[in-house]
Amino acid sequence: MPTESQWISLFLDAQRAEIGAAANTQFAYCRDLLHFSDWLKKQNSSFVMASKETIIDYLNHCINKGLSNSTRARRLSAIKQIYRFAFDEAWREDNPALKIVGPTKSKRLPKVLSEEQVDQLLEAARTYSHSEKNQVRNTCLLELLYATGMRVSELVSLPTSVARGKPEFLLIRGKGNKERLVPLSPSAQQALSEWLKIRDTENQTLRNTGQPNSKFLFPSRGKSGHMTRQTFFLLLKELAVFGRVPPELVTPHTLRHAFATHLLNNGADLRSIQTLLGHADIGTTEIYTHVIDERLTKLVEDHHPLARPEST
Repeated sequence: MPTESQWISLFLDAQRAEIGAAANTQFAYCRDLLHFSDWLKKQNSSFVMASKETIIDYLNHCINKGLSNSTRARRLSAIKQIYRFAFDEAWREDNPALKIVGPTKSKRLPKVLSEEQVDQLLEAARTYSHSEKNQVRNTCLLELLYATGMRVSELVSLPTSVARGKPEFLLIRGKGNKERLVPLSPSAQQALSEWLKIRDTENQTLRNTGQPNSKFLFPSRGKSGHMTRQTFFLLLKELAVFGRVPPELVTPHTLRHAFATHLLNNGADLRSIQTLLGHADIGTTEIYTHVIDERLTKLVEDHHPLARPEST
């Protein structure tokens, strides 16, 4: 019988091999399952010994700790998946998590930037830094993100090879190692071309000094070899302040939301947006229709004469 740590490591190996789980997804599973395992040890229990009631007690413990519905739902999801895996591997004769119903995630409507605010961010990217190289890089980052609706992890890890040949489309490798093609706007193509010239010059300098080239479009000296999500997140906040856009509204994901919502505003259909975003389920994409509906409802409430309260 595997040890507690082997339960987690073998489960994560299977997730990576069978469904191509991304590194961020595996990290989240690992963190949640380690937390559950530590709690079990304090109860003199284990993955093998835990019953349905034990898991419910753990979820109640999470409630008492003040964890949000979404966090508790995510932890239960990890527990359900590892026990499904354990049952398939015959480590347990039952699945104690099978019939446990967790909290429902509240569907909050995404914050959406206006087209004017996106323009302000793009202008900030062009002028924020005193370094021309950084201006070109920052412009390329934002143009690509807004033109394609990529996830931030997809953006920062783009290989330089995708930029070759003045592409009108980018081939993006997304969740589950699935690939999709997304079109580039003319401004994004121009920004990409200008950044690639700088990257090629840098690579030539590295070759001349006998150093290896980076394969990434946005390289860094860190362990991953490319710009991190955290670095890009902080850069966006700086650009928001410089561009006079409320920083609390600006994240990589709100630019992804802006991409989808602005497409929908201008007549794109949901199926096309689903494909461009890489959503497996159309239901995930449908949230953008609610954003539009909410804005139109407010428009009517604020401006339609019949929606105004009668004066006394």
